[in-house]
Amino acid sequence: QVQLVESGGGLVQAGGSLRLSCAASGSGFSVSDMGWYRQAPGKQRELVATVTWNNSTVYADSVKGRCTISRDNAKSTVYLEMNSLVPGDTAVYYCNALLGYYNYWGQGTQVTVSS
Repeated sequence: QVQLVESGGGLVQAGGSLRLSCAASGSGFSVSDMGWYRQAPGKQRELVATVTWNNSTVYADSVKGRCTISRDNAKSTVYLEMNSLVPGDTAVYYCNALLGYYNYWGQGTQVTVSS
């Protein structure tokens, strides 16, 4: 099965920046649609950004202008660059892969933004 491993989370002050990485194993990365989602305590999981196999991108309104999603097919890795972070960005961030009719999820990486 496809495995996704996130990294790059941590504790950062408001106004700071982070770059999250998601490394994928298994076949099919180059034809997968990839995404980042996040879930805060007591809240529903929500879309942050997606990038398709042909590099079309979609961003949530809450992060538009502050985040950039990108992919490196040679490394089977998707990135999320985040800047101007605010406490509302605090959540567990999950990597997602859509391959055919299947969805795969990573274990998540914690992002905590302090004021």
